[in-house]
Amino acid sequence: MLGTEVELQNLLRDVALLAISGLSLWLTPDEHRATNGFTFEPIREVAILFAGIFTCILPVLAALQAGRSGLFILMIDAVSGPGGKPDNMMYYWLTGILSAFLDNAPTYLVFFNLAGGDAAQLTTQLSATLTAISMGAVFRGALTYIGNAPNFMVYAIAYERGVAMPSFFGYFMWSVLVLMPVFAILSLLSF
Repeated sequence: MLGTEVELQNLLRDVALLAISGLSLWLTPDEHRATNGFTFEPIREVAILFAGIFTCILPVLAALQAGRSGLFILMIDAVSGPGGKPDNMMYYWLTGILSAFLDNAPTYLVFFNLAGGDAAQLTTQLSATLTAISMGAVFRGALTYIGNAPNFMVYAIAYERGVAMPSFFGYFMWSVLVLMPVFAILSLLSF
């Protein structure tokens, strides 16, 4: 993005990753990819989905900047306890619900900004709130195929190869049955 400050270490990391990927494409014999049934179609599918998710999250992040005078007043009230103090249990559960159906990175961004978006405050005075957001975003992504990129990538590769996979809601139901008790216990122990 124009105007975004990029640290040298991050630039070097990205250039190294691109160089390693390019070398792999150049040096790996085509017959190895063919033998393994490698195609770029699953990664294209995941890339398109996640590009759409991250594009659509930008207006939401802009609206969150308005705080209590913006569109998300109901969300702010839902995660606020008495006196405006953060309700960490609600942050955990609401972040988790959105993470299951969106992805953990944009969900984290939404709730990080909902909690004020001030990294200095969220890593000190509100560290329990940041923990609740992080736990909800990361753990609940496992509930669906689109909750995190690896789930969706495995699904896309399996589907491309003709491996029978549960439907979106079939996977969701099984994961809810197995994981929700764990998430409930985590919430009781943590908040």
